Amino acid sequence: MTLLEVKDLHVSFRTDDGIVMAVRGVSFGVEPGQTLGIVGESGSGKSVSTQTIMGLTRGATVTGQALFNGRDLLTMTKQELAEVRGAQIGMIFQDPLSSLHPFYRVGWQIVEMLRLHDRQLSKAAARKRAVELLGLVGIPQPDRRLDDYPHQFSGGMRQRAMIAMAMANDPALLIADEPTTALDVTVQAQVLRMISRLQREFGTAVILITHDLGVIADVADDVVVMYGGMVMERADQLTIFRSFHHPYTEGLLQALPAYGGERRRLRAIPGTPPSPINVPPGCPFAARCPYAMDRCRTELPPLEVAGEAPGHMSRCWLPHNTAARQELRARLDQSPPACAAGRLAQA
Repeated sequence: MTLLEVKDLHVSFRTDDGIVMAVRGVSFGVEPGQTLGIVGESGSGKSVSTQTIMGLTRGATVTGQALFNGRDLLTMTKQELAEVRGAQIGMIFQDPLSSLHPFYRVGWQIVEMLRLHDRQLSKAAARKRAVELLGLVGIPQPDRRLDDYPHQFSGGMRQRAMIAMAMANDPALLIADEPTTALDVTVQAQVLRMISRLQREFGTAVILITHDLGVIADVADDVVVMYGGMVMERADQLTIFRSFHHPYTEGLLQALPAYGGERRRLRAIPGTPPSPINVPPGCPFAARCPYAMDRCRTELPPLEVAGEAPGHMSRCWLPHNTAARQELRARLDQSPPACAAGRLAQA
C-alpha cells in the first residue's frame, strides 16, 4: 500500500495582482521506506506542494487529495493534522535558523516537541531522549550542546538539530525541503548520508525537495520533475538520468558539471520561468524549449507514458518512441537555429 498518494493537487493564492496558480494538478506517490526526489527550479511549486500537504499554506485555495495511510490530509481538522505532524510526518525546512525559535534553547524545543506527542513522558525522560537524538545526528557533546541557543550552532549543526527533531517520534514519512541549500559541499554530503542512515535504521519514507539533480542521483529511488507548478516528468532515478524524455529534464542534466562523462562548458536553460499569475497557454516550458513545436504553444500536453520503463510519465509532445525521439534531437542539434525551428514546425 502506498504510504502517501497525492492526487490532482491544485493550490492557488489570491493577491492584489491576481490569482497565483502555484500548483496545477500535481500527482505523485511515496512507498514505505522509499525516497522520492522532487526537483525543479525555484518557483516550480515543489515546496508549496508539500507544505500544503502539511497544512502550512494559510489562505490558499486547495483542491485534490493527499491520502496518508488512507486518510486525506487535506480534509483533516486542525487538531487531527496537529496529531499527524511531528508524530507520523516529520519535516526539515531549508532554513533551520528561522525554523528554530531564537529565544529558546535547542534542547528545550526538542523536549517540548517530544512531550507534545507523548503526554506521559516526563521532562527528565524527554531530556534524556533529546540528548540521544543529538548524539544520533552527530552533534559532539550532546549533553552540553542541548542547552545552547540556535545562534550558537553552526549552519550544519542547526540542520542536524532539525533532523533530530523531525526524527524524534520515528515518523513514517520525512519531508526534507532543500535541507542542504545553505551548507557547504562537505556538510551537504554529511547531512545526506545522515538522512539515508536514519532512513535505513527506522524504515522511514523520505520526500527530498531540491533543485540539484546531483543530490537526487545520490539518494532518490523515484524522481518527480516539476516546472511551472506542474509535473513535467516522473520516473525512477535510473530512467531520469539515462532515458529521460522531457526537454526540461534534459536542460537540468546539461547544467550538471561533467554531464555525459566529459568536462565541457555547462549549458544554461535560456529565459525565465513563466508567471504563475499570467499562465501561458500550452506547455509552460515552450518559450524556453529548443524542441518547441507550434502545438506546444497552444496545447497543454497530458502526462502520459513516455518509455519502456514502468511508471515513466512525461508531459511533452515529443515522440514517445525512444529511437524516434533521439533521431529528432540529433537532427535538430546539427541544424542552424532557423532551420531547426522550421523542421520542428513540420514535426
